[in-house]
Amino acid sequence: MAATTFLDTPQGRRLAYHKSEGAGPTVVFLGGLKSDMEGTKAVHLEDWARARGQAFLRFDYSGHGESSGRFEDGCIGDWHEDTVAAVSTLTKGPLIVVGSSMGGWQALLLARAMPERIAGMVTIAAAPDFTEDGYWASFTDEQKEALETVGHVELPSDYMEPYIITKRMIEDGRTRLVLRSPLNLPFPVRFLQGTADTAVSVDTAVRLLDHASGPDMRLLLVKDADHRFSDGACLGLIEDAVRDVMGAN
Repeated sequence: MAATTFLDTPQGRRLAYHKSEGAGPTVVFLGGLKSDMEGTKAVHLEDWARARGQAFLRFDYSGHGESSGRFEDGCIGDWHEDTVAAVSTLTKGPLIVVGSSMGGWQALLLARAMPERIAGMVTIAAAPDFTEDGYWASFTDEQKEALETVGHVELPSDYMEPYIITKRMIEDGRTRLVLRSPLNLPFPVRFLQGTADTAVSVDTAVRLLDHASGPDMRLLLVKDADHRFSDGACLGLIEDAVRDVMGAN
């Protein structure tokens, strides 16, 4: 395993990353909330890309994995800045962006920031606007009060220790919403979604498909797949989707 390399961003954050050289387009993996670049999907896709001689990049957002900062201090906008910094500094030419969960939202924000760089996109249980439609919409009056008085709430997770959700994350998320205004994806897109996902609903996947516009967009629902989407069959579907958007150009 190659040693981790670090990138210092214009915002003063230090991002850990692994980059594999190869032919373009570069495949970029964007992980989920509190996930890191050592996750099953990221490492599997890196191995797959390396075997093909394909350029590949995976990295940790600030407050995640080996990167600097605390998760509790971050927000969607910070991680978008991290993504833009990593892509702008570490890659050249066309990109195939693969976003998992919160990384799906980050992929959509990246498409708004630099559509000219993206040749294709694959999302896995994409969670656009979840700070507003998931967290804020479900908060009780007591939780909303805690945001104002304490500055954060703790939410249980099916997959790890509780999430600390801060007032800053909620307020910043409102400035990054992608389902309230036109969302043009002018490249091949494949949305992958498991029907047994307890973190992101099929309704969210359908809403994203209905809302976005683009010339080549498909949603694949996988019966009984959960949010991890990382067993052998699901990993194969991710490979197929990446190969599909790459070949559609």
